[in-house]
Amino acid sequence: MSLSDLKQRRAVATPLIVCDRVGHVYRSGRGDTTALSDVSLSIAAGEFVCLLGPSGCGKTTLLNMLAGFIAPTYGNITLGMQPIRGPSPNRGVVFQEYSLFPWLTIRANVEFGLRMEGMPSKERRLVAQEFLQLVGLGSVDQKYPFELSGGMKQRVAIARALATKPDLLLMDEPFAALDAMTRNALQVQIRTIHQQQKQTIVFVTHNISEAIFLGDRVVVMSSQKGIVEDLYVDLPRPRRRTSPGFNLLYEHLERCIGVEGVE
Repeated sequence: MSLSDLKQRRAVATPLIVCDRVGHVYRSGRGDTTALSDVSLSIAAGEFVCLLGPSGCGKTTLLNMLAGFIAPTYGNITLGMQPIRGPSPNRGVVFQEYSLFPWLTIRANVEFGLRMEGMPSKERRLVAQEFLQLVGLGSVDQKYPFELSGGMKQRVAIARALATKPDLLLMDEPFAALDAMTRNALQVQIRTIHQQQKQTIVFVTHNISEAIFLGDRVVVMSSQKGIVEDLYVDLPRPRRRTSPGFNLLYEHLERCIGVEGVE
């Protein structure tokens, strides 16, 4: 088995997302800081794409531009051929911090976006329960965030992001603060959800193993060069982290990142 057997470059047919020579510069009284420079990327509907790289390479900046939280300094980003000009319910976001409202029950947290959209209360309850069941938390809907573990809180955050049925789910290192066993369990769960829901997912990580396990595609970013590798991961699912193919890709991605190093 060779590396060329495991990774492929393909043209993205009818892309959902197009980033065309995008860059972002943070401006302050102490001068300008370039966070992202000249990035071009296309993502097809239904793809699970992992953005992999060390801190400071621009992964989160790119994710924030896809979310509409910040605008590109130059270049263009489109979703479904329409420019992204701000946040939208058709883009769900899951952060590293759980971002739940502590004064609301778990069900009310999941219902929040639906309430903002004006969905009637009876329908909201049904949708919230559906997505809490999807993440394995159907029995905790009346609890409050402080009563849940970190992994359970992150499942609630995922359910809330999915409840509005967005075209695009953006995840910014959502499992980084969790212990290894919980992290692995949630990786399996988000892959299962992706296979069921078929949403497009862009997932930021600095963990090589996580990127290979989750991604249909891994985009490697560098603070100096932007995108340095864009590959499709041709490994069967469920993926075994101890398989020869997995380890071959791991070593390749380590070389792509080089001295910047990723654990």
